[in-house]
Amino acid sequence: MENFRMIPVGALAVNCYLIYDEKSELLLVVDPGGDADLILSAARSFDFKRCGILLTHAHVDHIGALPEVYSTLNAEFVYLASGDDLLYNSPDNHILPYLPPVENLPRVTNVWPLTDVKVLFTPGHTPGSCCFYWPERKMLLSGDTLFAGSVGRTDLPGGSFAALEKSIRSELLTLPEDTLVYPGHGPRTSISNEKQTNPYLT
Repeated sequence: MENFRMIPVGALAVNCYLIYDEKSELLLVVDPGGDADLILSAARSFDFKRCGILLTHAHVDHIGALPEVYSTLNAEFVYLASGDDLLYNSPDNHILPYLPPVENLPRVTNVWPLTDVKVLFTPGHTPGSCCFYWPERKMLLSGDTLFAGSVGRTDLPGGSFAALEKSIRSELLTLPEDTLVYPGHGPRTSISNEKQTNPYLT
């Protein structure tokens, strides 16, 4: 897809996404989880004048490269839904013992900064998990809420399978069936495919 890049980064192969809008000259970086050098190299391939960062949630594997990416690209904002503020601001934000916590994190905003992209609040994987939906592109970035053939884990602190299932059914499965889904890990899928084949949802 033109003006769109997916880069698996970090120890857990998080899908970091770069989406560029030529009209506004804004580059969005979604979930810069690690390997800042790879993200920055990809970012420089776009002729952007402005940059913003979106976080689907605050688990360490999705924010590991945030400080370096934020400062190097001079990002105007970092968006995170308010339900994950506590995790984001905790010195123990690593959650997973084999990944170190992230220090020197930038200040986030809980106010949605965009007009052409919709934020869908999907608590379950974490209390503040959210997804980002581009209606004109029929494209959803689902973070760790929905995967190809699976759903996000809910066994970490703040997780709830009941909340996750409700979020997916009310916020995601109601989108047009030809919506392409780009998850936080693994391959692309579609709303139609997940409705028909996802064992957690059928």
